[in-house]
Amino acid sequence: MALTDADVQKQIKHMMAFIEQEAAEKVEEIDAKAEEEFNIEKGRLVQTQRVKIMEYYEKKEKHIEQHKKIQMSHLLNEARLKVLKARDDIVMDLLKEAQYRLAHIAKDPDNYSILLQGLLLQGFYQLLESKVTVRCRQQDVEMVQAAIDKVIPIYKESVKIKLVVKIDMERFLPSDVCGGVEVYNDNGKIKVTNTLERRLELITQQIMPEIRVALFGANPNRKFVD
Repeated sequence: MALTDADVQKQIKHMMAFIEQEAAEKVEEIDAKAEEEFNIEKGRLVQTQRVKIMEYYEKKEKHIEQHKKIQMSHLLNEARLKVLKARDDIVMDLLKEAQYRLAHIAKDPDNYSILLQGLLLQGFYQLLESKVTVRCRQQDVEMVQAAIDKVIPIYKESVKIKLVVKIDMERFLPSDVCGGVEVYNDNGKIKVTNTLERRLELITQQIMPEIRVALFGANPNRKFVD
């Protein structure tokens, strides 16, 4: 039985509708796949960039933290140096005060005479010579001579050596020296400095740890005590 034109048209429309439906479904399938691939790629790119951003800020944070530690270390060092400087200034002021008071010792003839005897005798014992020269301040010559006369017998009795002592009348200690003497062997090559300033310097070196403890307390970082 032959198909009429109407039947043919109907079948053609049916086939076209079927093709269009399949095409639409295919388009939807392609769109869905493209959307999925897009979302996957977008997620991958976002994650990659997120990791890069996190790494960047981690490095930035570490750099800032390191910079803060360096700055803190510098500030601590500066603070320590300032504390040490302040402490040294206090010690220096104390030593200046001691030296100022030292200058008044020679103004007391009785005490200064006894001190000169001890300084001279110590110098004689250190040299252990039979001939020595003593240098002193010009204003102390008479007092030094009197002290020499008193200690020579003590020296002879102690070391069994006769001693000839000469005061250097050509070269004196500076007048601004607080006092004391210098004792030389016969050829002048060996000298014992027993000025008051030198004695203060020596005693300061010996008791400086005690001075610092008295002023600032014990150092908590010090493990050994002499």
